[in-house]
Amino acid sequence: MLNLDEKVVNGLRVLLAIVDSGSFARAADALDMTPSGVSRAVARLEQRLGVRLFERTTRNVALSDEGRRFHEQVLPLLEQLEEATGAATLGRSTVRGRLRVNIDPFFSRLMLGPRLGAFLRAHPELQLEMVNRDQLGDLVGEGFDLAVRFGFPRSSSLVARKLLESRIVTVAAPAYLKQYGRPASPQELEEGRHVCILFRDPQSGRPFSWEFHKGRRKLELEPPGQLVLNDAGTLHSVCLAGHGIAQMMILGAEKMLEDGRLVDLFPDWPDERFPLYALYPSRQHIPAKTAAFLDFVSSLSG
Repeated sequence: MLNLDEKVVNGLRVLLAIVDSGSFARAADALDMTPSGVSRAVARLEQRLGVRLFERTTRNVALSDEGRRFHEQVLPLLEQLEEATGAATLGRSTVRGRLRVNIDPFFSRLMLGPRLGAFLRAHPELQLEMVNRDQLGDLVGEGFDLAVRFGFPRSSSLVARKLLESRIVTVAAPAYLKQYGRPASPQELEEGRHVCILFRDPQSGRPFSWEFHKGRRKLELEPPGQLVLNDAGTLHSVCLAGHGIAQMMILGAEKMLEDGRLVDLFPDWPDERFPLYALYPSRQHIPAKTAAFLDFVSSLSG
């Protein structure tokens, strides 16, 4: 089998140019090469094949019998190669094909669901498959093009790109505050007088610690809690029912805070942020479909 390295492919293109133009000189002009460069390319190809491709005279050039047979065999292959190269190049610039995304369930339901229709209408040649998971798993081994996850990514060979971030708030429903009172400071939550709803970190499997940030000042607490959850929707509903105090992203809770169904307990500790990252295998030659999806997610309000 002929090894199609760069020199061989170049020789094949020179061969076709000579056949199409009828001379080495005209082929050189068409390919923007020197005549000696064309001659060397043909010589290398003939040496690789072990046959003489052209019969040359002082007045004209013609394919040899072996050259004619080789030309007939290789022409369809080169046409397929050009077509495949064109398709690959188009894939780098056109949003098309299948895109498989491993995505955080809460973000998928809350932010993407209502907006996906417009994104897909803008890219009619794209087939999007989103798989909701709270674990990253084996991104490459399971055939995902990228993942969209909350939290700071662990060190790995994957490229991590921050898409947006959401402020963290500590909240409770008015019914809870009426029954238990409002804590005067974050430290009061560790004393056991308040009911705290904890949320499990999908990476460690343990409940998140509670952090409070004010400029450069940071508090990290471990409040006790009888209830540990791993679903943001359930966290919202339990907190709204007045069961306890919770820490949650303001992303998805804005309306509940605006209409008073939840109360921000520590507005003077406003600076903790939780990021949303995209993870994908390589930063080289990112397909247009992946780039378009990343830009779409980055454009969403956080």
